[in-house]
Amino acid sequence: MSARAFAVFMGVLAIVGLLAYGVVSKGEARIQVGEPFPEIELAKLDGAGAGSIADYEGQWVLVNLWASWCGPCKAESPDLQRFHEEHGGDGFTVLGVDTKEVSDDGREFVEKYGLTYPQLHEASDDLSRELGVTGLPESFLVDPEGNVALVVPGPVDETLLAEQVEPLIVKGSS
Repeated sequence: MSARAFAVFMGVLAIVGLLAYGVVSKGEARIQVGEPFPEIELAKLDGAGAGSIADYEGQWVLVNLWASWCGPCKAESPDLQRFHEEHGGDGFTVLGVDTKEVSDDGREFVEKYGLTYPQLHEASDDLSRELGVTGLPESFLVDPEGNVALVVPGPVDETLLAEQVEPLIVKGSS
């Protein structure tokens, strides 16, 4: 092997190594079940102040990160709304977090899909970075003590909500 070919091979190997390290370290950065959910304050999507997970202390909260341009986010919205209507109240709520876009687009999305659960807007990537979000949508069930009880990378649907979320919130409220 010539010196030039060896140098090119080593350069490619270094790049592959850096990419692999990035993928592995990104996976380790994801928040885990049992860890406290970050109490980062975000603007309310409707512009009326700010909020955070701390506002829901003592309740189960399904935090759903979404964006209006996200196809799977559109698909899961009716199921999230239905679940909120069936289970929302003093002990549980769905909390939407519009992320990675202009808030006007988020408000149009909420109106179009008739979402009545609370909505925040992440203008920066602070919350997404703390959670280790790798794509949208992603959901995090937070227990009444503020700890992550379930992580759902990707869209939720009626079956997932019934089989994985409902048993936790029903068991936790009894």
